[in-house]
Formats: sequence, structure tokens, C-alpha cells
Amino acid sequence: MIDLTQHARLLGQVSRTLRELSTEAARIRKGEIAKPVREIAPLSLQVHELAAQCTRQVHDLSVSHYPTTAGGAESLAHLAGACAQISLAATLCNLAIHHRTEIYLYEDADPTPATSADQLRRAEDEMQRAATTFRAVAQQLSRHLASFTTRTESLHRSSIQSSETQAAPAAPAAAPSTQEPACRR
Repeated sequence: MIDLTQHARLLGQVSRTLRELSTEAARIRKGEIAKPVREIAPLSLQVHELAAQCTRQVHDLSVSHYPTTAGGAESLAHLAGACAQISLAATLCNLAIHHRTEIYLYEDADPTPATSADQLRRAEDEMQRAATTFRAVAQQLSRHLASFTTRTESLHRSSIQSSETQAAPAAPAAAPSTQEPACRR
């Protein structure tokens, strides 16, 4: 099981990856999309793989102590929604391939890349929204961990100071005499 610090790092990486994939979708969209499978399939595969990784991460977070932390359950719900957005983006990439290849199947299909470009634009939008969610949750988790670490260090310091105060030697007591008292007669 991965600790929450690693999850925060991974959430931040997902956000960056989504932004890169969104940029790639925009680049493809602006072209002629003359070879839709060759041009869009690599993007689609990357987005599908990322959706699976994110869903796995949300699962791992859900079985950790994260849902019991302050705002953890709500953040988990946001992440689950973002995973759905990533999956939708992957599906939209596949639809972009399909719409562009319809000209091989149907005589009345749109010969322009307009419909495919629209699907890719929608995929970009979904990835951007998911990236925003992942970044926000990563920042929230990082702040939570930093706050927890600060509180833990403060408690540790105060317990050390408390132990030092209790361990300080008190004023020495009078040493008991080892001589026996002289007998009086």
C-alpha cells in the first residue's frame, strides 16, 4: 500500500500528464486528421491507460485511512468524478477515430475532420477539468500532510520538553547519616 505522501505526488503527476495529453489532443485536432487511427489511437491508448491507473489510485486511497481524514471522503468523491472524466476523454478519442473513418463505410459520411475535431475538443475539455481536480486534491492532500507533520513535530517537541522538565534533578535531600547514634547513658 502506498502512503499518502506518495499519493499526493502521484496526484500531481496525473494533473501534469493530463495537461500534456490535452495539448496533444489540441495538436491533432488542428490538423487534417488524414490518418485517424495512426494519429489518434496513441493518444486514446494513453488516456485509457491513465484512466485505469487513476481508478486504481482512487481505489487504493479508498482502502487507506485517507477517507477518514478531514475532507478525505469528499476529495475521494471528486477524484472518482475526475476518473470518469478521463474515461470519457478516452472514449471521445475513440469516437473521433470512428467519425473520421466513417467515410470508408458510408457514402453520406462527412469527409471533413469537423466531427472528429469536435470530439477531440470535448476530450481536451474533459482532460482539463480532470487535471484541475487532480491538482486541487493533490494540493489539499499536501497541505493536510504538512499540517499533520507540523502538529506531530510540535507534539513531539512539547513531549520532549515536558520529559526534560520532569527529569531535571530536584534539590538534593539531606543525606541520611550512616553512623549509629551514640548511646546515652
